Amino acid sequence: MSERNFFELLKAQQERGKFLCVGLDPDETRLPRPPSREPHSTVRIHNFNVDTIRATLEYAAAYKPNIAFYARKGPDGLAALKQTVSYINDVAPDRPVILDAKRADIGNTNIGYMYEAFEYVGADAITVNPYFGEEALRPFLNRAEKGIFILCRTSNPGAGEFQDLMVRPSYEEADDWNLRWQTPIGAFEGKAPQWDEMPIYQFVAYRVSRVWNKNDNCALVVGATCPEELGKVRAIVGNMQILIPGIGTQGGDLKKSVANGKNSKDRGFLINVSSGIMFAPDPAAAARDFDRNIRAELMAAA
Repeated sequence: MSERNFFELLKAQQERGKFLCVGLDPDETRLPRPPSREPHSTVRIHNFNVDTIRATLEYAAAYKPNIAFYARKGPDGLAALKQTVSYINDVAPDRPVILDAKRADIGNTNIGYMYEAFEYVGADAITVNPYFGEEALRPFLNRAEKGIFILCRTSNPGAGEFQDLMVRPSYEEADDWNLRWQTPIGAFEGKAPQWDEMPIYQFVAYRVSRVWNKNDNCALVVGATCPEELGKVRAIVGNMQILIPGIGTQGGDLKKSVANGKNSKDRGFLINVSSGIMFAPDPAAAARDFDRNIRAELMAAA
């Protein structure tokens, strides 16, 4: 049996026209009221996930559980997470799983986080934080068959506090940048941006795509709540995959996110929706509508 490869699985889904990533964030305070004989809370979490997965299998390109909703329940919660991933692998082995953990630490600690995500949980990809730099993240980046999603421009209202701060590139990086922009594209309206200074999130996009991606297993996270920034990131990273959270309850713009997030092959993006599907009155109908709307916006932007 060949080893699972995240990007091969994702490519196959996107070739089918599937770009919806279903977030599995089972907020226990929002789960349906249990019967009088309440099952163990982690059993309820797993059963709720199973119902969501069954309802969305036709429409989901990938699934993304956020580890926080499981870790809060301790060992039993993490066991429920592992059980959920195992269930996805059983009923939909062609659907990759992204563990939303936003891990980052020094290298030795990251080895532990890497084993947690890939060996214990069984995820095909993980979200990580770039703050510690490439060297510290090598335990993740060395896993060539896994998807490593680096936070770039996040969807929360306070994201700009650090991510929009301006930084200066080195002379070598500026020279390389200028070579890349001899034929500028898209989001910069035909003009190469000045590289005297640039926002940190753009520098992260540049470094990840040009320096970190030695195994072609890097991707980025850019929120749907900042579609203009998403377009600038796309222009920097070329055809790299981008995970786009923030659609639904966070108020992200689907139309602009698809238009600015797609790559030159009209692929290269995943629209993540969590509570807008899990806690919808009819999760199957919600997933169907998101799937249809994504494909409609992609056609309109072609």
